[in-house]
Amino acid sequence: MAKQDNSLQHVLIAIIWAGVAAGIVSTLAQLLLWLVLTDEFPAALFRDARLTAALVLGVRVLAPPATFDAVVWLVATLVHFSLSIGYAALLATFAMRFGNAASLLAGAGFGVALYAVNLHGFTEMFPWFAQARGWITVAAHALFGMTAIWVFRRLYFRNARSQPAGR
Repeated sequence: MAKQDNSLQHVLIAIIWAGVAAGIVSTLAQLLLWLVLTDEFPAALFRDARLTAALVLGVRVLAPPATFDAVVWLVATLVHFSLSIGYAALLATFAMRFGNAASLLAGAGFGVALYAVNLHGFTEMFPWFAQARGWITVAAHALFGMTAIWVFRRLYFRNARSQPAGR
C-alpha cells in the first residue's frame, strides 16, 4: 500500500508542478506576444484578469477602468492556477500514452481544443470571454498544453527512474 501511496503522491506533485509551470510559461508567452506584436499591452492583461476574476466575483468587476485591482488580480491568479492544475491532470493521461514528440503534439492539440472550448463553447455561459479570442490566445493555449506535458513527463519519469527496484 505504501508503494501505491508514494506513487500517487509523486503523480499528484508532478501534475501540480506541470500545471503551475504551464500557467506561468503560457502567460509569459502571451504577455511577450502582446508586448512585441500589438499595442494591446498592458490593457489586454488588465482585461483578461478582470474576465477571469468575473467567474468568481461576478460581472461587476468587468466595468472600466481596466487597471490594476489587487482583489481582481488575486482572484484571477487563483482561478488561473486552479484551472491550470486541473487541465494538467487531464493532460497527464496523454503524457503516459505517447512518446516525447507525440505527447508534445497531443499537448498542443489539447491546448487548441481547450481554447475552442473555453473561448467559444463557454462563452455561452460567460459571454465576456469572447473579447479575448485571437491567435495570440490560441498560441498561448497550445504552448500551455505542450509545457504541461513536458514538465509532467520530466517529473514523472525522473521519479520512476529514481525509485529502487523493490519499491
